[in-house]
Amino acid sequence: MTSDKDVCGTDPAPARLTVGIVSAGRVGSALGVALERAGHVVFGVSAISDASVRRATTRLPDSRILPAEEVAARSELLILAVPDSELPGLVSGLAAAGAVRPGTIVVHTSGANGVGVLAPLTASGALPLAIHPAMTFTGHDEDVARLANACFGVTAADDIGYAIAQSLVIEMGGEPVRVAEENRTLYHAALAHGSNHLVTLIVDAVEALRAALAGPGLLGQQSVDDQPNGLAERVLAPLASAALDNALRRGPAALTGPVARGDVAAVAAHLDAFEALDPRLAAGYRAQSLRAAERARTNPDLIDLLEGPRPDGQGRRRQRSVTTEAPDRPEKGN
Repeated sequence: MTSDKDVCGTDPAPARLTVGIVSAGRVGSALGVALERAGHVVFGVSAISDASVRRATTRLPDSRILPAEEVAARSELLILAVPDSELPGLVSGLAAAGAVRPGTIVVHTSGANGVGVLAPLTASGALPLAIHPAMTFTGHDEDVARLANACFGVTAADDIGYAIAQSLVIEMGGEPVRVAEENRTLYHAALAHGSNHLVTLIVDAVEALRAALAGPGLLGQQSVDDQPNGLAERVLAPLASAALDNALRRGPAALTGPVARGDVAAVAAHLDAFEALDPRLAAGYRAQSLRAAERARTNPDLIDLLEGPRPDGQGRRRQRSVTTEAPDRPEKGN
């Protein structure tokens, strides 16, 4: 059996491909720029909304805006960069219209799907690939630059497909990572949990900080308002950046602060303060603190507090296995 390493030693992908993109959204237009920089030719894109048309004309000025079926029919490499919910319908429509020629490399950028969703086109002779950039896209210039530091989750039907996917990702400056077909949903869920929920966590923390910092400040101190990138964000940014870096480098040992220490009184006070400000913030803090306490294997009394009372009014104390020695953590925490 041929190993991945052996397959990757060959490069079955042509040096120059005629590329079509459906559609010119944030992801599709960024990938188009990256592919053009690698020497491929993005001849046409599908763009319906005003925002997509602007991205197409700005990022890919030499590409024509064409109907999706025409883009598909003329492509050697067809990128389907549409939302997850639209992908099955687009694939079925292109297959029913016979728009994709046999031998066309068809790539979708959905994180949640593998190559199975491309089955109607695979049956017509297309080569199916799932290539998902594990990156958030804003629609601004930084999107293309971030691709160079991103990993791409790739899934293919066979070793030749994996070799082509890896070649394309490397050409765009990214790092290809193999994801099994049956694990795509878990892969996507993990990324959504780690990125989207991080945004919610930070926004909630900023909201609370704004309330805490409101009122007269020191001489020359910026006033607190509800605009992004203000004083609250500057207070939180170094701490949040260090916490993220520590988590990626040290895992659960990066946990610090009152939850990791098992400080019941401090956490109870936090809950009261959040409850007074916004019960929704308190609910989020409680849920995240409980998960952190379980990770840290901390004081069982704290876990009981965070789990809350049972409907019968009794506590939820359970027998737990709690380590007597906490893992090594940074000395000081918040």
